[in-house]
Amino acid sequence: MKTVRHSEQSLRTALISKNPALVSQYEKLDAAERRLMNEAFRPASDLFGPIVLHSQSDWIASHPEPPQGFEEFFSDPSRKTPSREKHSIYIQCIGSLGNTRIISEEYVKWLKGYCEAFFYGLTVKLLEPVPVSATQCAFRVNENTKNLQIHAGHILHFLKKKKPEDAFCIVGVTMIDLYPRDSWNFVFGQASLTDGILF
Repeated sequence: MKTVRHSEQSLRTALISKNPALVSQYEKLDAAERRLMNEAFRPASDLFGPIVLHSQSDWIASHPEPPQGFEEFFSDPSRKTPSREKHSIYIQCIGSLGNTRIISEEYVKWLKGYCEAFFYGLTVKLLEPVPVSATQCAFRVNENTKNLQIHAGHILHFLKKKKPEDAFCIVGVTMIDLYPRDSWNFVFGQASLTDGILF
């Protein structure tokens, strides 16, 4: 098993910014919030552990990507920020998330609570769950796994039409396997940063 570790110096280089807008935001944090942020700089932190690769089929091993520091992320022109008009995260469940309706509802409740904590200050709203058939997306049975897979791009198109006016973003959630195009075996998810759609 391979583990991706970063030194304290590389973490500080990636996360600390001299951008005045970011510095002013950091200065507004209270002591407890600063202690939490400082945990990110400790390689042995219990909160921010190293990434463990279980096999060569893990995404980061088979699809290498250039690293992105926080400064690059913050300055990215395609990065959207919430506003008074666009301040809600909508969650759209597609298909069942569990063996029973009660289990599905429990999963969604946990997901909503997590989003409210992680994206503090934004409103998280649940849309009425829909069956896969309502999306009218293409599907296939994977030749290797024999699992049903639905076309992620078609789901993005469906979510774009469902996105409410006050949505900062809409997030589609499903337990069904995904594929982005015929030549791909699978994909974990897909997003449109400009449209504020994630799946």
